[in-house]
Formats: sequence, C-alpha cells, structure tokens
Amino acid sequence: MDPQTRSDSSRFLTFRVDGQLYALRSGDVLEVIRMPPLARVPQGPAALLGISSLRGAVLPIAGLRQLLGKPPSGNGSAERALVLDVGAPIAVAVDSVATLEQTSEEQIDTRPKEVGAEGAERLLGVFPAASDRGVAKILDIKALLEEAFAGRRRSERRPTPVRAGVNVHGNSRATDETETLVTFEVADQEFAFPLSDVQEIIPAPGSVTAVAHADAIVLGLTSLRDTLLPLLSLRALLGFSAQQTAPERQKVLVIKVGTGRVGLVADRARTILAADTRLIDPVPAALAVRTAGESKIRSVYRGDAGRRLVSILSSQQLFREDVMQRLAVGQQSHSERPEPAESAAGQESIFLVFRLGEDEFGLPIDAVAEVARVPEQITRLPRTPKFLEGVVNLRGDVLPVIDQRRRFDMSPCQNGDRRRLIVVKTGRHRAGVIVDSVEDVLRSSASAVEPAPELTDDTSRLVRGVINLPASNRIVLLLDPTELLTRAERRLLDKFEAQRLRTDA
Repeated sequence: MDPQTRSDSSRFLTFRVDGQLYALRSGDVLEVIRMPPLARVPQGPAALLGISSLRGAVLPIAGLRQLLGKPPSGNGSAERALVLDVGAPIAVAVDSVATLEQTSEEQIDTRPKEVGAEGAERLLGVFPAASDRGVAKILDIKALLEEAFAGRRRSERRPTPVRAGVNVHGNSRATDETETLVTFEVADQEFAFPLSDVQEIIPAPGSVTAVAHADAIVLGLTSLRDTLLPLLSLRALLGFSAQQTAPERQKVLVIKVGTGRVGLVADRARTILAADTRLIDPVPAALAVRTAGESKIRSVYRGDAGRRLVSILSSQQLFREDVMQRLAVGQQSHSERPEPAESAAGQESIFLVFRLGEDEFGLPIDAVAEVARVPEQITRLPRTPKFLEGVVNLRGDVLPVIDQRRRFDMSPCQNGDRRRLIVVKTGRHRAGVIVDSVEDVLRSSASAVEPAPELTDDTSRLVRGVINLPASNRIVLLLDPTELLTRAERRLLDKFEAQRLRTDA
C-alpha cells in the first residue's frame, strides 16, 4: 500500500451528533464549512435539509440527525457541514466538529457485536478516540445516503432543466386571441409592454454610477451579469414629475433596443396578464398627434369591462433619436467587449420567480397565463382535498384555486398583503396558484441553468433545474408546472374540467 494512502486510511475526522461521537475517514471529507443559507426543496426526502451554493456550484445538504433517525436539535440548526466525496457532490450537517484523529487499522474493531449499531446507524467499525477518551463510531455514510435517497437516479446525462421556455425574441401570444402583457405602475397609472419586448424584470439596484451631463431621463449605469446596463426613468420618458415611489418597491424592466439593452425604472411591477386582443384598441387620433408622453403609447387594453385601462407602450417609440445615439456611444465607451451573442449563450428562456416563505421558485413564463391579486371571494367546494382552496370567477372563467403553501405542507402565510394568484396552464389543466409574492422575471440561457440534485425521482420530477445567483446570495428552484400536482390531484382537476365543459355546453 502507498504510504500516503495508508496514512489517509487511518486518519479520521470526528464530530458530534446528539452527543454521540462519530467519525469519517478524512479522505472522504473534502472540506468542513459553516452551515450556509439553504433553499428548501418542497416535498423532498425528510433527510434533505435543502440545497445551497458553494463557490458557484449547487450543493445538496442532508441532515445527519435525520439520516440517523435522531430527534431535532434544541437550537434548531446544525453548526457545521461536511462536504463529502461519495461519487456526487453532497454535504451532511453535524452538530459540531471535534478533531482529526490518527489511529491504526489494528485499533478499529469491525466485529458486529462490538460495533453495536443503534437505531438507523450504519457503521463500519469503532475505535478509541484519543482526544475524547471515548469511542468513535465510523459511519458508513454511503449506505446511509443510499437508504435515505432510495429513488436516487444514476443517469450521467445532464437532465433537461425545465420544459422549453419562451424565447426572448419569440412570439409572446398565449393563443391566437390573447397577447401576454407585463404591466407596471408609473405615477399611479398602469402601463404595459408586450412580453416579447421584456427580457427580464429585476429589483432596482442599490448603487448606480452617474453619467456626466445626462438629462433627467438617464439615471445612470449599473452592472447586470458582467455587462453595463443604462438605467432610464420611465417617469421622465412619459412626461411625469420626478417624484418617485420608495426605492425598495421600484423594478427595472430590461428591454432590448437596437443592438443594446436598457433598464427602465418603474415605480412598481403589477401583473402579467393574457389580454384579449379584441379589447386592445389603437390610441385615439387626438392623442396620437401629441408630442408628450401619450405619443409613446402604442395601444390601450380595456380590462374588467372597461374599468381597467392599461396603456401599452412601444419600445420603438419610447426614445428620442438623440437619446438612443447617446446611449449607444456610452455603452461602447464603457464596455470593451460586445454583449454576448444569443447563439453563444444558447436558447434563452424567461422564468417567473415567486416566493413561498424564505424560498424562491421559478416557473417557465410560457406556463404562466397571468398574475393577479388573490380574489377576496373564493368559493369552497365540498369533499375536496385541503390543497384545493376553492374556485373563483376570473373574467367569466371558473378557475380552481390551489394554495401552494398547503400543497407543499407549509404553515399558513402570516402576511397576506403581497399574496398573488399565478394562473398556470399546462397541456391539460389550468389552475390558479396562490403564492406569498411574485418577485422577478428572470432571463437565463440553457447553459446557466444547473441540473437539480439527483436525489429521488419525485424530487427530480418536481424540481427540474436551479438558477444559482451567488452575487445576490439567491438560489431559485425551477419547478415543472406539470408536476405541481400529484397524479391523484390531476385526476381531480380532470373531473372538474369535464364538469365545467358540460356546464358550458
């Protein structure tokens, strides 16, 4: 045996879980880290605490207490995590790390009776710990992980992260009769862009670099994924006063204009809606000839029986020619490299990001019909499962409503002011999903979406990919819309849809 191999095989890292001293061979432990922030995986295995990011890589973290069947700790959280080399990246959370022990193979007792495994323990042996004057149990960590994640897939190919999303420059129409709009507020008025014009929506940045000799329209420059993004004020572009809403509520709509991108700062984001094209009218002639903000409006959507008027903007009409020339010069002078070509990044998709508790989830935008406020009145249905909140009438369409917190076995939401109803459509179903809030619209190339940890088949079907944003300390779990419901629940919606069709006939 090689001396280095022999040395590694007799060195053990010891640690504690529920007061018991355990050990792993040092060669199986890549590093010891502090417990990082976690993104919890809904309906994941009991031993899976969540996933985190380690130097830009997605890392699943299992709880050793849960693997060993021990009760939860009093303080509710582990102190350290051991990053393991077990054929795939994974870490296990422990109460505390003790020390590094050196022992001889002769001191390791592997006889079953002397080893004395208890409960769910899977042991390779025991040895006397010199620093502790006790006995350290050597865990068979691979066996523990295999048992906890029995349905773990072993495919070596990179799975398709999500069903194909909307191409940024593709057709944004949900059907031949609707146009998908992204709406937002400026000066207490509702405006919109066609979804095909919007590359993504991000929170207003905390820091902005000012541009010398710029007028009120140009707010400055910020960085977006290693490229410079000019920020323009929608208030100024539309001819409103400079008074603005609270910065924490502002959103930036990233749109492509010419060969570059600009960020348009709105007072706040509103919804995503599927607008009936029969209710979209051209701008009246009296406004079309004006030179103020109204001249930048392409058309007007009459929603809610005419009570809701949404002005639809055109990115081509929004900017004066001199402003666009100045932006083009500014982008060239501040960036030595051109914006990456779409062909280099691969097909780009857009994802709607929503929040449940502290965790963020994403759905491909082509599965989202619209986003609305949660209706005040939801009609309960008798003898239905707890996840089905009831039904609502959304502009004449009866829609089943699912409480996604209940669906994921989470406690009720305490703050309902920001709750939203996401209307999700799949090949056979259409349902409203209640979430805590809608956060962003993110654009991502296929190469930037990492595969979800291959833990169990059920988890892998639900979570189809991960967008890792280490710069903002965020992990977004991308969900497969067809897997938001179990087979039994999909059958229930099939019956509901059949009843609705009979009623409409």
